Amino acid sequence: MVSTDRFLAFTAMSALVIVIPGPSVLFVVGRALAHGRRTAVATVLGNVAGSYLMIVAVSFGLGSVLERSAAMFLAVKLAGAAYLVFLGVQAFRHRKQMKAAAIGAAGTGGRPARGDVRTVLDGVLVGLTNPKGIVFAAAVLPQFVDHAAGHVPAQMLLLGLVPIGIGLVTDTLWGLTASAARTWFARSDRRLAMIGGAGGCTMIGLGVTVALTGRAD
Repeated sequence: MVSTDRFLAFTAMSALVIVIPGPSVLFVVGRALAHGRRTAVATVLGNVAGSYLMIVAVSFGLGSVLERSAAMFLAVKLAGAAYLVFLGVQAFRHRKQMKAAAIGAAGTGGRPARGDVRTVLDGVLVGLTNPKGIVFAAAVLPQFVDHAAGHVPAQMLLLGLVPIGIGLVTDTLWGLTASAARTWFARSDRRLAMIGGAGGCTMIGLGVTVALTGRAD
């Protein structure tokens, strides 16, 4: 299986890449600002699940397809970007309804208006189409696999748990920090609407950035 040296080297590489905020962090922050802590945590869970599904797909051959096909990579990237913009527009449109939504959530045990399952699925979709995650899984992860040892898919699945674990911790911290700031804004309808609009704009800007950057060959 995976040697200790390779495992530690991959862990260091994963931590270095994840420390730099990317689409997943900005997405979680945007959802935290727009909808609060519960939605942020559900988003993180969905995001890491989607990211690991991408690693599973890469482990069983999708990575080589994406590496060879610029058109497929572009299609996946644009799908994710479009969905981010859609979520951002929705958050911005409903920013003035956030106070009522917060009161309603408090009366239902803190359940967010979108529902936990829908929120997790949003995170899964974004995790699956995150260009940073796709490039990492398809281009970086295979470099740490020992082909001579065999069981290549199993090695990739094992190594893939490392960035997923790191991302789960760091993204959750980002989300909780952003939702704590939102709590202060929630004391005023106007401030809450402003922070909801900021969260929506963050997701829209992230979607546009994802669409315009990355692999172009």
